[in-house]
Amino acid sequence: MNKIIMLKYAELNTKKDNIGMFLKALKKNLESKLSEFNANITFDKGRMFIICDDSFLDKCIDVCRHTFGILEVMVGYELTSNKMDDVESELIKLVKEKEFKTFKVETQRSDKTYFMTSPEINKHLGGVVLKNKDGISVDVHNPELVIHVEIRKEHAYLYVDTYRGLGGYPVGTLGKGMLMLSGGIDSPVAGYLSMKRGVKLEAVYFESPPHTSVEAKNKVLKLSSIIARYGASIKVHVIPFTHVQEEILKNIPRDYLVTIMRRMMYRIAAKLAYRNNCKVIVNGESIGQVASQTLESMSVINETIKMPVIRPVACLDKLEIIDIAKRIGTYETSILPYEDCCTIFVPTHPVIHPELEKCLEYEEKIDVDGLVNEAIRNEEVVTYKEEYTDLL
Repeated sequence: MNKIIMLKYAELNTKKDNIGMFLKALKKNLESKLSEFNANITFDKGRMFIICDDSFLDKCIDVCRHTFGILEVMVGYELTSNKMDDVESELIKLVKEKEFKTFKVETQRSDKTYFMTSPEINKHLGGVVLKNKDGISVDVHNPELVIHVEIRKEHAYLYVDTYRGLGGYPVGTLGKGMLMLSGGIDSPVAGYLSMKRGVKLEAVYFESPPHTSVEAKNKVLKLSSIIARYGASIKVHVIPFTHVQEEILKNIPRDYLVTIMRRMMYRIAAKLAYRNNCKVIVNGESIGQVASQTLESMSVINETIKMPVIRPVACLDKLEIIDIAKRIGTYETSILPYEDCCTIFVPTHPVIHPELEKCLEYEEKIDVDGLVNEAIRNEEVVTYKEEYTDLL
């Protein structure tokens, strides 16, 4: 009887003819994340199976729990046959290792030619457990222990330990996006949620030294490394934004500073996205949260580019976003007190209903294309690979 990790897929079973592509992507992602653990991964349309050394078992489970595309992680045993005598023998060994007072048996029988139905197997194996363990009883509604049995053509599987996965699609199956990553709470959550839908991310961060500190930059890079835990490596484009902001400050009325600054950021992000084969821009804008996130502001700012913009947290309130940030491990880093370039030049009364005509008029006072090209030309690129330790 071999100890084995079994993975139940999330939404992949809805893909029908395309499921093979999604499963291969999930396997590839796991092979990358588990490469140092000498894990062997196989799969079929129903399950993915991982065999690794017992010394790496807990780490492999943790990685699987934090990989998109997996609904549930089960740790159990692969039997050499599906004969009932073998199932009974191994089940007795398994339950003797566990402490519980109530239990039930749940059977899945993919081999429909098997001589017993699933309810018959449940009843039969329940009796076996009762005969071989004192002081226990069956509780089909709220058992302490659920014994799972899977009957297949050549094998049977037993498992009792299950862990919830993240769900979603394997990262990379739906293309690439460029995440506008600040040091705040919202944008890392937006990145996480887009990765859950299968989007592989690159990120762009705008820094304005000496107005922003190296601590602010390191804070964002730390957030990037945390996000990378959930998917694959992430490339961060650090864009020097000082000259752009200073030109805006010198030439643009103060109430329009934020609007023009965001329009310039969108232009840079879109150009980087096109160069790096990204299909969308992803950001952490939440409707009405700040002046640049009113519907009028979003419309005027968005006008600068043709690329689609995905806003995963647009309709969440701040407390909902904070809850997700805490769950995924970004919150404590996001609240470190280092200001980014989006906050240091915010005027006392920014316009909340900007007019496109005024934006176009004001932008004639600055060299829009020259500033965009200069900023991209001087970018710094930092790549973070997946981290496999200290997961949540």
